[in-house]
Amino acid sequence: MKNKLIQKISDHYWLIKCCYKFASIMLFMMSITSGNAQKSTVKLPDKVKPAPDRTTGEGPFNRLIIRGATLIDGTGGMPRGPVDIIIEKNIIVDIQSVGTPNLPINKDNRPTGATKEIDAKGKFVMPGIIDLHIHTGSKTKAPEAEYVYKLWLAHGITTVRGVPSGDLEWSLSEKRRSKQNKIAAPRMISFHLPGAGIEWKDRKILTPSDAKEWVQYANKKGVDGLKLGSFRPEIMKALLDEANKLGMGSTAHLGQTGVAQMNAIDAARLGLTGMTHFYGLFESMYENNDVQPWPVDMNYNDEQHRFGQVARQWKMVKPGGQKWNSLLEEFLKLDYFINPTMAIYSAGRDVMRARNADWHKDYTLPSLMDYYQPSRKNHGAYWFYWTTHDEVAWKKFYQVWMQFLNEYKNRGGKVTVGSDAGFIYQTYGFTTIQEMEMLQEAGFHPLEVIRSATLHGAEEIFYPKKKPIEYGVVREGLLADLIIIDENPLANMKVLYGTGAVKLNDETGEVERVGGVRYTIKDGILYDAKALLKEVADMVEKQKRFKAIPVNLKN
Repeated sequence: MKNKLIQKISDHYWLIKCCYKFASIMLFMMSITSGNAQKSTVKLPDKVKPAPDRTTGEGPFNRLIIRGATLIDGTGGMPRGPVDIIIEKNIIVDIQSVGTPNLPINKDNRPTGATKEIDAKGKFVMPGIIDLHIHTGSKTKAPEAEYVYKLWLAHGITTVRGVPSGDLEWSLSEKRRSKQNKIAAPRMISFHLPGAGIEWKDRKILTPSDAKEWVQYANKKGVDGLKLGSFRPEIMKALLDEANKLGMGSTAHLGQTGVAQMNAIDAARLGLTGMTHFYGLFESMYENNDVQPWPVDMNYNDEQHRFGQVARQWKMVKPGGQKWNSLLEEFLKLDYFINPTMAIYSAGRDVMRARNADWHKDYTLPSLMDYYQPSRKNHGAYWFYWTTHDEVAWKKFYQVWMQFLNEYKNRGGKVTVGSDAGFIYQTYGFTTIQEMEMLQEAGFHPLEVIRSATLHGAEEIFYPKKKPIEYGVVREGLLADLIIIDENPLANMKVLYGTGAVKLNDETGEVERVGGVRYTIKDGILYDAKALLKEVADMVEKQKRFKAIPVNLKN
């Protein structure tokens, strides 16, 4: 009897397994284009799949009142509360102080007429985070934009600047859809590389005239600004002259192949709004060199050379020296923005930590984790044989880099937040919060960190337009982009991570995770950040399941 029962269970298990395999094969076949129906290879999409139409998020509301919050407004000013914040449609219309901490609130003195209320007693409100350096996945690592957008919103990121987020036409389409709130996504600022666009597919920018023509073309298309490389001076000047004339922004990754002729101060003098990364910064203040003394076998296309050797610059500059101070002062005179993106390189100083970050298990797609692994094909996967020497160089590099950023901030310079996630073990959303933590490590007070991530980010966007900011601060008259958090980010920036912060509960003796953004409000639309994270986790789990099913088909 027992043997028969075991056999019966075994037969049912075999049947279920066969059905599961058959279903997976059918799904596989459905993913093959009809024209290639006889082939056993999946046709990958040419581009990241655009986000689906929005099915999540409430509002905007005729009158949303957030009640009893402590407000961190983004200007760097002292928090205050309890306050009631009134939002009508997508505009902050009033912020009312409604009492004193630790005393009951007099209900008679509170605003009325809400069509939607959020009880924010004991919670903190701050502006939505502005990330000024993003790319939206790729078909090989994060093939669906929805995954990336929801990670951003779940971390309180309400505005992103694509540099670029994708090709020109795709990016501008997603920007329009986000502006219309047709998709669950942050606001999008669209910067592009010179020469981008279908009409320029077979053209190159070879002359200053070409450069100006492309900028005019991009402006007509609706591009917000330029993402530049280290172009030769006459091309750089033409691009920046035309962009500044048209009120377009500009940032630059001053890559090592051209930095000897176009470093950070060279570009700033030509009218660059601000720089991203660190390329060109150290080169602007070398003490005894004009060009980094690369090893004789140096090859830019070998990424371990490229990313390993660049950190050796730390000892080529003199903190507090004449060139150091002169560069700080000239940047200040030029109203130059620095968008450092420190977090994207942080694996260089501790690759083991980055590879094993808490969030990978639930929130990093398997395809993205595969992309991160050492590879000579994938950009930023340069861990061919990463050594203690490399990590020590990066640790020393960060010490000097952070000192410069902190001194620039202390003198009145504007340092902003950017992530560049999707490479080097850095996952979307989480990297933006890590960047904020690293600004605190550099010496920024948490209020200064939040100001960099909000007000100063907005100022970099609106500065070239010569317009006042429209968001970036929780203030009457501005657009309703803000976030609500259960914990105090000034006490611990880690509470902004989707994974929260680890905390021992002394009453129960249990280890808990606290924090994570509770609500994100973008353009007056209320998103449940926890629910967004659950959707992302489901996407990751779904990809894990399908990756685990072997499918062997023969022609």
